Amino acid sequence: MSLQATIDDALAETPPGRVVWVALSGGLDSSLLLSLAVAACRRHPRPLHALHVNHGLQAAADHFEMHCRRLASRLGVPLFVERVTVDRDAGLGLEGAARQSRYAAFARRVAPGETLWLGQHRDDQAETFLLAALRGSGVRGLAGMPPGREWQGRRLERPLLACSRAELEAEAERLGLRWIEDPSNADEALDRNFLRRMVMPLLTQRWSHAAKSLANSARHAAEAEALIAEQAAEDLAAQGGDPACLASAGLVRLSPARRRALLRHACHRLGLSTPPEARLEALLTQLGARRDARARVAWDGAEARVWRDHLYLLPSRQPLAPTWQVEWNGASPLATPWGAVDVTLVRQDGEQARLRLTPRQGGESLRLPRRGRRDLKRLLQETDVPPWMRERLLVAWHEGTPVAALLPERRWVAVAVGWRAQPGEHDPTCPVSPAPG
Repeated sequence: MSLQATIDDALAETPPGRVVWVALSGGLDSSLLLSLAVAACRRHPRPLHALHVNHGLQAAADHFEMHCRRLASRLGVPLFVERVTVDRDAGLGLEGAARQSRYAAFARRVAPGETLWLGQHRDDQAETFLLAALRGSGVRGLAGMPPGREWQGRRLERPLLACSRAELEAEAERLGLRWIEDPSNADEALDRNFLRRMVMPLLTQRWSHAAKSLANSARHAAEAEALIAEQAAEDLAAQGGDPACLASAGLVRLSPARRRALLRHACHRLGLSTPPEARLEALLTQLGARRDARARVAWDGAEARVWRDHLYLLPSRQPLAPTWQVEWNGASPLATPWGAVDVTLVRQDGEQARLRLTPRQGGESLRLPRRGRRDLKRLLQETDVPPWMRERLLVAWHEGTPVAALLPERRWVAVAVGWRAQPGEHDPTCPVSPAPG
C-alpha cells in the first residue's frame, strides 16, 4: 500500500466533522504527514489544522517555526504555534522535560473529542524498543508507542508507524518536499541519537531487517500487554473495582505474577507512575502487615499504604506548612492543596461569614450538636478515615473560634453548634457527612 493510501485510510476512519491536527515540527516525518493529509482531505473532507510547538531550546528554534509557517501557508492549512518553556530541573532529563512541555501544549490547543496525528515511524519504534530493553523495562515499556490511543479525551494517532524512514524519504523526494533537520539530532550524548547514528547502522549492516524485526517485537509485546491488562482488569473488578483501595486478602490469593500485574494496572488507572521492581517487591511484602500497622512504600510521585487489611495507592503529597491559611466566604468553590472544598458553610441563621482555613495544629475542638465539645483528634479517630488523610484536616475559623473541620479528599465536614453545611451550588451531588457518631 502506498503512503498516500495509508493516510487516506487513516483519515477516512476519523468521524466526519472531527478536527484532525498534525503535530508539525518541520522535520521529514511531520512535514510529509501534513502534505499527505492535505491530499487525503480532498477525498475525505475533514477540518485539518497544524500545530507547532516552539521549545526555544536552541538558536534555530525560530527558524523551525518560520519553516512550518511557510509550509502550512503553501498547503493552505491553518497553523497554530505554542511557545513553551522547558523545565530543565524537573528531574526528567532534557528529552523528558521537552516531551512534558510538548504534551502540555497539545492539551491546551487540541480540544477534547479532536484527533492529533504524530509523525513517528517504524525506525522510531525500533529505537524505542531498544531503549526500553536497555532500561530493563517490562512488557508495557517494550510495547513502545501505540498506533493509536485515547489521551485526556483526545485521540492520538500515529498513521506512519508501520512505515520505514526510507519509505518516507523516497515519498518526500518524489513530492519535491523540503524539510529541516534538527541540529540536536547529531548530538550523540542523547541516548536515542546514539542508537540512531551508531547502533542501528551496525545492526542493519548485519541484519538488513533489524528495524522491522524490532518494531515487530514491540507489536508482539503490545499484544501481550493487552492480554495482561485484560486479566488485570478482571482481577480489579473481582476486588471491587476501586484501583485506589485493594483488599489485602484478595491480593494474597493471586499468583505473584498476577498480583504484580494488578498493582501496575491499578497505578496506570490512577495516573501514577509504575513502581520500580524493588519498590514493587517491598510493597508486596507489606500485605501481611498487622491490621493496625501503617506501612508505607514510596516511589516517583506516588506511594502505597497498608491499613486495616487494605492497600491504598495514592499520589505523594507534601504536608502543608503550619503557617498556610486562606480566607474563604464559606460559599465560593475553593481549591486547596488537598482537594476542592465543595460545601457551603453558613451560620445557622443563614448568614454568610468571613472564614479562615488552616491546617489542624493540634488541640482544636468543636462544640457539636447533642455531643458537647469534642477534640478534633478524637473525632477523627472515631471515623473510618485512614490515618494519613486525618493529617490533612482543615479547620475553618470564625473570629478566632473553630467552627468546622473539613477533609476535602473524603468530602467530609463536621460543623459546630450554630453553623450548618450543605452541598455547594456548583456541585449538588456533593455529600455532606455529619460528625461521626
